[in-house]
Amino acid sequence: MAYKGQPVPSTVHYAYRAKVSDGKSVKVTVPEKTEIESGKFYQLDGFFGAAFHSVKTGDGETGEVSLNIEQAEYETDQISTTQAFAVGTPIYWNEATGKFTETETDNRLVGRVTSAKDKNNTIWFILGPQV
Repeated sequence: MAYKGQPVPSTVHYAYRAKVSDGKSVKVTVPEKTEIESGKFYQLDGFFGAAFHSVKTGDGETGEVSLNIEQAEYETDQISTTQAFAVGTPIYWNEATGKFTETETDNRLVGRVTSAKDKNNTIWFILGPQV
C-alpha cells in the first residue's frame, strides 16, 4: 500500500468485493420437521454435501446447517445395497430414499465411484462440482 516517502511509486486499488470463503462449504436452510445427522449426505437449497453437524427441526421451525461441498474423495454406506457400485460408475442422489444410486432417471448426478462396494456396503467416491 502506498505511503508518504515510499521509495517506489505505486497505485492503490480499492476492492469493493471480498472473498467470503474458499467455497468448500455452504450454509443451507433445514426445512421444518427434518432431522439432519452429522456426517450424512443431504440435498438442501439446491446444494449437495455432507452435514458438518446435526440439526433437528419441529413443526413450524426451520434451522441452518453447514454442508461440506468440497470436491474431494468421501466414504459412505449411504447407498442402495442392491446395486454393484463398481469403480468408475457415475453415482446419483435419490432424494426420496436419501441414498446414492446408479440409477440416473429423476436423480441428481453427484459423483463417481473410486473404490467399489465392499462387504460392509461401503463405497468411496469423488464428489463432483456443484452445478
